[in-house]
Amino acid sequence: MDTHHPEKTEYAYEDIDPRVFDLYDRYCHTGMTRREFLDRAAAIAVIGGSGLAMARALLPDYAKANMIMFTDRRIKAKYVDYDSPGGTSGKMRGYLVRPAGDGPFPSVVVIHENRGLNPHIEDVARRAAVAGFVALAPDGLSPIGGYPGNDDDGKVMQRSLDRGKLMTDMLNSAKFLKTHSLSTGKLGATGFCYGGGVVNNMAVRLGKDLQAGVPFYGRAANTADVPKIQAPLMIQYAENDPRINAMKADFEAALKANNKTFVSHVYPGTRHGFHNNSTPRYVEAQAKIAWDRTVAWFKQHLA
Repeated sequence: MDTHHPEKTEYAYEDIDPRVFDLYDRYCHTGMTRREFLDRAAAIAVIGGSGLAMARALLPDYAKANMIMFTDRRIKAKYVDYDSPGGTSGKMRGYLVRPAGDGPFPSVVVIHENRGLNPHIEDVARRAAVAGFVALAPDGLSPIGGYPGNDDDGKVMQRSLDRGKLMTDMLNSAKFLKTHSLSTGKLGATGFCYGGGVVNNMAVRLGKDLQAGVPFYGRAANTADVPKIQAPLMIQYAENDPRINAMKADFEAALKANNKTFVSHVYPGTRHGFHNNSTPRYVEAQAKIAWDRTVAWFKQHLA
């Protein structure tokens, strides 16, 4: 009798052991290498499955994750280069996507995670364009060669950058988009993980020049800087995200104390990265709600 059972290679969100999820979060946000992540996952004893297979399933598959193809006739997309004084090199490159109709359009800058402008973030920019915005997704790695084609090297590259200069590059990207001929001058910003923290920082640094922000599970702004925020914020949280959620109470208390316009949403049954549909961290129903709310927020405040 054959007792061999092939290892399962595809796992849905609910199939993956929480310990593997937690290990993946540490891998994404520390200097842990892919090999170290996979080795540690392989050592996790999982009933009815394989920690290693679960870990492999969590690695992004961008080829299957595009919601809006770059050939979609509703949009026009191209890469653009622009000046970025005070940044890493003085120059920047980004992915500019516009609706196919006549402009100008309200604008949204889309900020990537901690690994550069990967295909998922480009897809989010295309989604924003389909929703009626001219979107710019800057590549913070462009001054040192650009997104390298994989997240592991991208993570190492981004960690090598001076954080202050990288933030300057993101601020200059927002200013470039706001003053672009395709833009109405109304500017919104959204971002994910590292990019969510950038959105909160942009709200501080840009003041009245930012009309709306939607940070997804990003680092909160410093409490002392909250009085500088002028943009209405919609703050998106995963339910199970202890690192980011530890900042929630103090951030929201400071926003309330300073009479800032904001709403926050916690999405049940989700973890950090739930909006990213390239891995099983994605929770489709909650991600759709979060994106629909994001679009509605921008339409309300960038009209």
